[in-house]
Amino acid sequence: MTHSVDLFWSFRSPYSYLAIRRIIELTKDYDLHVNIRPVYPIAVRNPQFFKDIHPLWIDYLMTDIQRVGEMNNIPISWPRPDPVKMNRQTREIPLEQPYIHRLTHLGIAAAETGDGLAFLDKISTLIWSGEVRGWHEGDHLSKAAASAGFDLAKLDELIADRFDEYAAKVNANQEALEKAGHWGVPTLAYKNEAFFGQDRVDVCLWRMKQDGLQERQ
Repeated sequence: MTHSVDLFWSFRSPYSYLAIRRIIELTKDYDLHVNIRPVYPIAVRNPQFFKDIHPLWIDYLMTDIQRVGEMNNIPISWPRPDPVKMNRQTREIPLEQPYIHRLTHLGIAAAETGDGLAFLDKISTLIWSGEVRGWHEGDHLSKAAASAGFDLAKLDELIADRFDEYAAKVNANQEALEKAGHWGVPTLAYKNEAFFGQDRVDVCLWRMKQDGLQERQ
């Protein structure tokens, strides 16, 4: 019997990027289907977040994502441009966000029309691996989408002039994330039990194995 797990995920989350390869491995090794459920990053959901957080949090985050990447042989560098526009000095999040809404809505459209997991993998690698500066320019996004089996222009057509419709889908995912018991990403939710963080992927695997998850033959 195929098991199903929800993946709540953000294009601005370094830990989402660091988790994606392991999650893809699970789908190859086990009879498992992953439901892709993109959400807006916490900075967009709660613009006050970075103002209220402890001053050491960002420095710790930058140190931690580098060592987790190094430990797992995953290249990582903070994106240029940042998928979320933010004033680094004041930590203010402007309402005008030129990248993250499009990325999130594209992720939903990809999940609805094809291999959404592959789309998350290829696009997040483009944004986070450090191999490309100016990931939003030229044909970088279209090439990354094509490597996942998508025509970026067609995905853009799906989301064009339908902002409110796709925003509602994102909001539904965010509500489902909180209903499962968490607010952060990446979170795997299995039978409404939340497993938050790239270091909890294998804990979720353990739980699903308890529930009969089998390796692929």
